[in-house]
Amino acid sequence: MMRRLPWPAPALLAWAGAWLVYAALQSTLGPLAAWLAACFLGVLASLLATPWWRRLAVAAGFPLSCLMLWGPGGLAAISPWLWLAALGLLTLVYPLNAWRDAPLFPTPTDALQGLADAAPLPDGAAVLDAGCGLGDGLRALRGQYPQARLNGMEWSWPLRWLCALRCPWARVRRADIWLADWSGYQMVYLFQRPESMGRAAVKAATELPEGAWLVSLDFALPGVEPSWQRQGPGRHSLWVYRMPLGGAGEAVVHVPEPEETPYEKALRELQERR
Repeated sequence: MMRRLPWPAPALLAWAGAWLVYAALQSTLGPLAAWLAACFLGVLASLLATPWWRRLAVAAGFPLSCLMLWGPGGLAAISPWLWLAALGLLTLVYPLNAWRDAPLFPTPTDALQGLADAAPLPDGAAVLDAGCGLGDGLRALRGQYPQARLNGMEWSWPLRWLCALRCPWARVRRADIWLADWSGYQMVYLFQRPESMGRAAVKAATELPEGAWLVSLDFALPGVEPSWQRQGPGRHSLWVYRMPLGGAGEAVVHVPEPEETPYEKALRELQERR
């Protein structure tokens, strides 16, 4: 069940469960044993999370929160109003309806090296950074396509405003990337999360015009072989797909039926109708 919940809900549930175990056991087992039992629960819950950084976040959440509260200069004495203000700021920057999308992970400067050679675009082509955050992806795209018409979409008001300040040469607007129309773009760039890629595949296959490109940093489309892929600097990889998905030069790898998500099933049915 936890695997199907949108991130960071699994982490929040694991941390809350660890604190409940600690509160329930400390009167009978003592503070140290209760603390160890709560940490053990966090480690067990982390085994259900992927990738590795989510496992680390789930496992480390409870002990780190204890350190922040009880350590030297701990946060336990901070006014509850300050915690409420911090929560309000977090909700403003990262709205609840955006939890199914990727958190704020900037695109590294050199992550898109070689993209212009692998996916050429004519001058003036419309390029979209879907979920542009603070604008690092737009800056990397500008380095590859200086003559393109760059566009950014971001749901968070503060991030959209800051992105527009950092990228005055791009058109940045507040929009839901899954409800907005992609049909007017020759390239869409994503730096999302694994759970979003099936949804991205269906949207790209149904809306992007023939010959357009879908570019994804780190995460592949499920069931579709890319037109081009490379392992970039550091840990990052780049996945490039040309429309239509499943066209010449792009072999479709069908995912076994028991493992298919609803988005993968919709993509497979769409490809089979082509």
